[in-house]
Amino acid sequence: MGKLEGKIAVITGGATGIGRAAAKRFIEEGAFVFIFGRRQEALDAAVVDLGPNARAVTGSVSDEADLDRLYAAVKAERGTLDIVFANAGAGSSLPLGKITAEHIDETFDTNVKGTIFTVQKALPLMGRGGSIILTGSSAGTTGAPAFSAYSASKAAVRNLARTWAEDLKGTGIRVNVLSPGATATELAKEALGEEARRPSPR
Repeated sequence: MGKLEGKIAVITGGATGIGRAAAKRFIEEGAFVFIFGRRQEALDAAVVDLGPNARAVTGSVSDEADLDRLYAAVKAERGTLDIVFANAGAGSSLPLGKITAEHIDETFDTNVKGTIFTVQKALPLMGRGGSIILTGSSAGTTGAPAFSAYSASKAAVRNLARTWAEDLKGTGIRVNVLSPGATATELAKEALGEEARRPSPR
């Protein structure tokens, strides 16, 4: 019997990269996983790879209505939720002199607002023994050249975890943040373009 036997999990950004790898491992350990993301083609390919214990829901973490649809699907099919992995992220390289309001909004809408509402909207389905996992980044503590908005957003994620650990005291729900360093994900490749082979933030 796996460590997650019978558990129900949601993974945002679950079609590729860290999210897909996590979904695969969760399923190997016995969980049923809902993966959530914006690209239908990538979600479909992930479900084929992950097998019958995975379901895909299309949407964006920056859209509250999409998150409502996600959790309505979880409630309708499984009734409860044990694990939320708020993994969806956005980021691109822009030096200080070229940062725009649009760049900041896009980064924070996904990484901060999206993380907050991914977790908030999951809480009614969760109970004692539940687990909330956030994807931060080493850039959130050390910074990264030309990634001002991204680094700041991941610093916020790290502090969300600290705050929620206090907010959820007594509920039996754990909160943890992962802070990976350079990881060869699709996000990293898109953010860096020709520099994708060089070390970069998650």
